[in-house]
Amino acid sequence: MNEISKSRIAKFFAEYDGLKYLEQNITDAIRLIVSCAQKNKVLLCGNGGSAADCGHIAGELLKSFALARRIPDALKERLESAYGFDGSSIAESVQQGVMCIPLTSFEAFNTAFLNDCNEKMLFAQLVNVLGSDGDILMAISTSGNSKNVCYAAQLARVKGLKIISLTGGSGGKLKELSDILINVPGETVYKIQEFHLPVYHLICLCVESELFE
Repeated sequence: MNEISKSRIAKFFAEYDGLKYLEQNITDAIRLIVSCAQKNKVLLCGNGGSAADCGHIAGELLKSFALARRIPDALKERLESAYGFDGSSIAESVQQGVMCIPLTSFEAFNTAFLNDCNEKMLFAQLVNVLGSDGDILMAISTSGNSKNVCYAAQLARVKGLKIISLTGGSGGKLKELSDILINVPGETVYKIQEFHLPVYHLICLCVESELFE
């Protein structure tokens, strides 16, 4: 892990010393996403506020967060060779990112599945179609017991995905399904969610630093 990531992690736990027990798990999550990012993708699922968190995380991974993520020179040259000024404009505007899919974002599919099928299997269906061996499922549930998230995690394990869970309390059912459990303190949903935000910001910042610094 590079020095910038190490510095970010140290500053984070100086501010959130009550989360110090999660340092190894958060560091492992960063490393897992970095190792996955070259060839595989991250799938995200959660309900309510956690669904919003899925979109937020994807937003930080799919585009620049704290760094300018310039595309490789070879791609820039190909664009300029093929399309001249337009190619240069594209090359200067687009950015590198981490392949990730918030499973909460398929409005037409989600509403059709909820109407026609077993609603608890919605995320599992998307993991079945979109997930591949070596991908990551980031499962977010404040209780760790959301049925649709747990079913998705169960299917993900069988398909060879790695599972990073963000929960509260003891981790609930997701604890036993996770390769990496990040269970922040708190008994109420909003308090748990307030810890989830800085945790996944740290993860995204460090992933970006490791891949694009």
